[in-house]
Amino acid sequence: MISGAGNPVVGATSPSKNINYIGDHVYAYSGFYTAADTTNGLDVLTFTTSNHYIIGTVTFNGYAAISEPTYGTDGACEVKMNDQVVIVLKNGTASEVMPTNTVCDIVIPPYTKVNIRLEADGSNATVGATVVIMGRVY
Repeated sequence: MISGAGNPVVGATSPSKNINYIGDHVYAYSGFYTAADTTNGLDVLTFTTSNHYIIGTVTFNGYAAISEPTYGTDGACEVKMNDQVVIVLKNGTASEVMPTNTVCDIVIPPYTKVNIRLEADGSNATVGATVVIMGRVY
């Protein structure tokens, strides 16, 4: 098992603000945040990596409603490493002319503080977004 920061996983898949290590792999699930939750921006994942680097993807899903798939709200996802913005992703689900999910490759160095923030363009409580990080530890 990889030692260091984060959560060693023992059969858990529930969302948390941390990164989870399973052998040579990592994942983090933000959970579902509504546009109303994130209108003024909200940190949905915050963690510090261990003594290994990570090669993986960050996926921004939403803002959409499972009960009404043709409706949505525009939003953005900001990824910071050590308080510096390194990735900004945008989904345009309000007009359906942009993707409703965006996947971006990411390399996270050892001992790096990672912060992921969501912000919605609207305050609808029925549409929401998630962020997922998956990767391999080296």
